[in-house]
Amino acid sequence: MKNKIQFTFIYLLFPFLLYLSCIPSLKETSHKNLEIPKKFNDEQVSEKTKNLADEVWTKFFTDERQVSLIQIAVDNNQELAKLEQEIQISNNEILARQGEYLPKLRLTADTGIEKIERFSTENANSPTLFTTGGVRMTWEIDIWKKLRNATKSAYLSYLASIEGRRYVLTNLVSEISNTYYEMNSLHTQTQLIDDYIKVLTRINEIVALLRQAGRTNTLAVQRFNAEVSKNQAKKYELQQKLSIAENRMNLLLGRFPKPIEYSLEDFLNSSLPKIQTAVPVKMLDNRPDLRQAGFELQARKLDVEVARARFYPSLSIDGNLGYEAFNSKHFDGTQVGIAYALAGGITMPLLNRRGIEASYKTANNLQIEAVFNYEQTLLKAFTEVSNQLIKLKNLQNVFDQKSKQVETLKTATETANALFKAGRIDYVDVLLTQRDFIEAQMELVEIKREQLQSSVGLYKAIGGGWRGQN
Repeated sequence: MKNKIQFTFIYLLFPFLLYLSCIPSLKETSHKNLEIPKKFNDEQVSEKTKNLADEVWTKFFTDERQVSLIQIAVDNNQELAKLEQEIQISNNEILARQGEYLPKLRLTADTGIEKIERFSTENANSPTLFTTGGVRMTWEIDIWKKLRNATKSAYLSYLASIEGRRYVLTNLVSEISNTYYEMNSLHTQTQLIDDYIKVLTRINEIVALLRQAGRTNTLAVQRFNAEVSKNQAKKYELQQKLSIAENRMNLLLGRFPKPIEYSLEDFLNSSLPKIQTAVPVKMLDNRPDLRQAGFELQARKLDVEVARARFYPSLSIDGNLGYEAFNSKHFDGTQVGIAYALAGGITMPLLNRRGIEASYKTANNLQIEAVFNYEQTLLKAFTEVSNQLIKLKNLQNVFDQKSKQVETLKTATETANALFKAGRIDYVDVLLTQRDFIEAQMELVEIKREQLQSSVGLYKAIGGGWRGQN
């Protein structure tokens, strides 16, 4: 008898082992992991820079109007609101996956009438009432961790969705700040053009008087008038760009176009956030997009395990407990009406094997894709930080030299005006000197804007800008 049982067990086990041996092997992709450099540059890192990514944007930015605009965008931006719903969807997916490996209990109640054929059962050819009621249970035993791994994968996807919202929030803070600096720079340039036109108008009046006195000709008046018209046209171009920037800001704020209050102080004296030109590579771990890619990679690895577990047999337990009788009046205090059942079953996929193989290979392909996505995100992050560091360092040198040029040209315009009134130089020298002065001022404003935007770019590149929010 014992030998017979052993033979039966081996007989049943052999097809199972044969089936498992036929699980397809995954195609390996030749791939070398990226070796991230140990540092961005050779400069020493300060404690201020180490803590920069942890600094809440309300403290990083010092302009109250700018902070107010960012807060409005955080509260009203539609993209962030959409991502909030994506996070809730991911959370609901976790709850759904958790319910898969818990027993499913249902309350049932049936009643009706049936008539069995005359020759099926003795004396059963007359209609019979029946009534049943009770609970039924179905439970799939997660022996291969298929359901638990699916739940872990859903949880990692949930964490990835949170990091995705943080990344969008970082971009939103950065874009609003860049637009804010652009608006201020355009307004400053418009003011410079207005001042330049006033200066040209005063000089043109002097030239007209000199022409009447015969000390110059009509050509001088015509050239100054042309220069005024050219700068009037440039002023309209700046106003157009300013209007577009304001509309873009309103879009980021999640509202229709309306006037925006922003700082009208001396833009060139705006204080820069205190950022060092050296940061540790480890600060890349603060970037939400890199963390999101990491969570997605872990989730894809678990998805491969879930897909592999579908090849294995599944064990389920079914049971029910309740009353069953041909009439409901027998339920009351009648033990003989109690009905119960308990059964276990093992199922293995056979006909649907090709579909399972396809899902298995697809899960592996998604895992490989997640690896490349993580490395691509890492490369992008490292490059962004490196570019901002280089840009900040060079822009400071450019700003210093351009400031010297502006100061020199300012003195030159004063000298040119005095010499022109004394009749020592021609009007062309005055015009060219004034033109060089305004162009240098306009360029200096542009450099200042790039400095401010690069500071925000570095703050964003090292993972700052999302902290302080729920």
